[in-house]
Amino acid sequence: MERENGKKMKILCLHGFRTSGSFLKKQISKWDPSLFTRFDMEFPDGKYPAGGKSDIEGIFPPPYYEWFQFEKDFTVYFNLEECISYLCEYITANGPFDGFLGFSQGATLSALLLGYQAQGKVLKDHPPIKFFISISGSKFRDPSICDVAYKDPIKAKSVHFIGDKDWLKLPSEDLASAFDKPLILRHPQGHTVPRLDEVTTNQLRNWINEEVLCQPKVDVSVIENGKDHEKENRDENAV
Repeated sequence: MERENGKKMKILCLHGFRTSGSFLKKQISKWDPSLFTRFDMEFPDGKYPAGGKSDIEGIFPPPYYEWFQFEKDFTVYFNLEECISYLCEYITANGPFDGFLGFSQGATLSALLLGYQAQGKVLKDHPPIKFFISISGSKFRDPSICDVAYKDPIKAKSVHFIGDKDWLKLPSEDLASAFDKPLILRHPQGHTVPRLDEVTTNQLRNWINEEVLCQPKVDVSVIENGKDHEKENRDENAV
């Protein structure tokens, strides 16, 4: 789908903790490439160089980045406000963006921006972000953040990938509950961007077509041998 100005819709893709935009791009490349052919996708690096060991060392080359820092219980954060300002400036300068896609820390941060924008705290002059693809995301736990970002159900269309073996499974479910009518897609893997089977790929494709691109759902059961029998019935009834 194109915007009125003829350009593709844009998705801002935010990587996980101590990885990089290039790594998230590689992770998403495991998915059927036809899912995102109608979008422009940007994969920026986090604001800060990784402050410690990365889980992808030896798997994917450095440098690695992080968006902000936090204490283990995830209730105290460092450089979060600076990160939010950095991203808002990036979005304003490189947008407008129509949607977010994020993994782990990137998904958590994306959801925060959506909640803050809905409450008029950030991106006041940017069009509302319409949709969100969350992979292993979670809520912030600081009450002063929660009372604003998740005050009301977030209206952006959202799909949430939740892994059965993910250590963030329950927090991911909690994040999904912050959204209005979320689609939850479960997978048997852990804390990762999952490989998608045919069923899940089609579920995501249908969600993109119907909720994001606003295309009517096609009932494949009425299309056989190259014939649209539903259309034939309409034509017969019109005679």
